Amino acid sequence: MKKQQLVAIAIFAAVVVWMLVPRPGSSTAEEPETPVARVEAVSPGQAASEDPGVMTVRAERIAPESYVERLMVRGRTQAFRHVEVRAEAAGRIVNNPVPRGTRVRAGEVLCEIAIDDREANLNEAVARREQAQFEYDGAVDLQSRDLQSDVAVAQFKAALEAAEAAVTRAEIALNNTRIVAPFDGVVETRTVEMGDYLNVGAVCASVLDDSPMLLVGLVPEQDVNRIQTGSRAIGQLLNGQQVNGTVTYIATAADPISRSYRIEVEVDAGQNQLRDGITTEILVNASEIMAHRIPSSALTLDDNGEIGVKLLDQNNEVYFRNVEIVGDDTNQLNPGIWVTGLNGDVVLVTLGQEIVFPGQIVGANFDWDQ
Repeated sequence: MKKQQLVAIAIFAAVVVWMLVPRPGSSTAEEPETPVARVEAVSPGQAASEDPGVMTVRAERIAPESYVERLMVRGRTQAFRHVEVRAEAAGRIVNNPVPRGTRVRAGEVLCEIAIDDREANLNEAVARREQAQFEYDGAVDLQSRDLQSDVAVAQFKAALEAAEAAVTRAEIALNNTRIVAPFDGVVETRTVEMGDYLNVGAVCASVLDDSPMLLVGLVPEQDVNRIQTGSRAIGQLLNGQQVNGTVTYIATAADPISRSYRIEVEVDAGQNQLRDGITTEILVNASEIMAHRIPSSALTLDDNGEIGVKLLDQNNEVYFRNVEIVGDDTNQLNPGIWVTGLNGDVVLVTLGQEIVFPGQIVGANFDWDQ
């Protein structure tokens, strides 16, 4: 046998002997048990155990409450209406149009066109109407004495009505020299200056009606039946401002591309100092359910990575229950989250849930009758 083989056999034999020889300090005694955890009911001024050998966790009785689910819709602010005011008569601008950003009332002049011969045309039409009126009255008088035929009277009547129509057209032409705001609002754009010539249909200015403002967004087809007209909504604007409103419109036909339905929320009065086009998260009240409001710190994960909470039964045994988060109250002074998946009143481990495990019996001073 080779020398290297003999050396290997000798080393292997030495290792086996070393492993079989008993060594001091070895013991088959069981590891000490994990200290029993004590559960304390959450109450102001209650102190935890001062015994360093006792782990302390806290628990709180949580009862289900009525909770209105909120559907989050991404959208934007939009003016109630925004129109371009156009000229109905051609002519030259003779006064400075209203500046952009000016708040105007319905009927206030935005642009004024030169009258030119429109007033003279009106005076001429009025004179012709008076002449036609005299001629018609005379014909009727002669007809009453059988000195005028019915055909002639009808002709004079037609001439009078034509004269009256001419007066009406002349008055409209004269009134159209003043382009006025169709409703209360803000002048958003001004497209002409004094001296410009406007053709019929040319834009003088655009007026934006910002009272009330709207929040508009698209609701997915699977969620549209969860909301209805009259539902309350909250808009969280990108600039940090928050507004409240009511759903006033839900589209019947879906958008052909996104397959979503347009909704409009009318912002409440007194909250109308908004700008058009601000990105907004709209929280719309949907269905009402029973849920539990718990601290967000009470959430934990099970072995499968599913979210849930640890609870105590009446035997002080810890058990895990999966939950689904349906909302939050992060904007309140006492923030919390709303969850479903719990039945009736439960005793929730609110502090120290990471040091207890399902199936563990804990020593508790929790008052089950409170």
